Amino acid sequence: MKTSKRLKGIGEYYFSQKLREIDELNTTGTPILNLGIGSPDLPPHPDVIKTLQEEAAKPNVHAYQSYKGSPVLRKAIANWYQQWYGVTLNPDSEILPLIGSKEGIMHICMTYLNKGDEVLVPDPGYPTYSSAIKLAGGKAVPYELLASNQYEPDFNQLKKKAGKIRLMFVNYPQMPTGQLPSVELMEKLVRFARKNNILIVHDNPYSFILNDQPMSLLSVKGAKEVVIELNSLSKSHNMAGWRVGMLCGSKERIEEVLRFKSNMDSGMFLPVQLAAAKALGLGKEWHASVNEVYRTREKKFFNCLIC
Repeated sequence: MKTSKRLKGIGEYYFSQKLREIDELNTTGTPILNLGIGSPDLPPHPDVIKTLQEEAAKPNVHAYQSYKGSPVLRKAIANWYQQWYGVTLNPDSEILPLIGSKEGIMHICMTYLNKGDEVLVPDPGYPTYSSAIKLAGGKAVPYELLASNQYEPDFNQLKKKAGKIRLMFVNYPQMPTGQLPSVELMEKLVRFARKNNILIVHDNPYSFILNDQPMSLLSVKGAKEVVIELNSLSKSHNMAGWRVGMLCGSKERIEEVLRFKSNMDSGMFLPVQLAAAKALGLGKEWHASVNEVYRTREKKFFNCLIC
């Protein structure tokens, strides 16, 4: 049986291969320090786990759920965005919970791309952007991020590529460089998208990691007209395996993506959604405690490099 043409040039996800190799080495007793995929090794807050346990024990929570997610979770996301990013979102129309933000990348590409459509992707950047674009029939067009330019796009170079571009993926704090965004950069991105009729997809899962000032691209005035933002509880709340993400944007964009997504899954397990809502209500002390661990590890790691 031959595979479809859309899989031509698409290999198994890089980290899928590497994790399998690590598993094989672990069985031989070889000690492996995994510095690859960003998967927290710390647990979620105890109250989050307790909420999942209590809700899962109830007899009436095991049915199919709304394709738009629980109102409780959407409200929690809206409150979270207001508290931490200063962004006002309508929980009924401007938020779409996702089974992890990675699936949102695929949903977005399938929603907006036709065969041959071009999409700007950061280099270096998350490999899923390019593979999702290709699977949807589009063409990934890399744009360089250089240390000499603080890992920001060169907008003079982007102007030369903008004619055929439909979407642009951006990711700040940037992965893998860790570069934090500035207000000026976010304003430039929105202006560029407006001028060139491009929809920007901001992938924002790392905004709380070693960062005391989380930012959202949607905080820029008028951004909802040209920006949709992906976010996740994987890094910020140590819930990578729970697969809880979100897409935020204008009512029109959410409805468009929902047309595709609703044909792909049947909603998220309700107790997981309610536990995620609990996580989103955690205070500043939670993020401070997580970052304290990471800062300690960071110092130890740098000391090892110096030795």
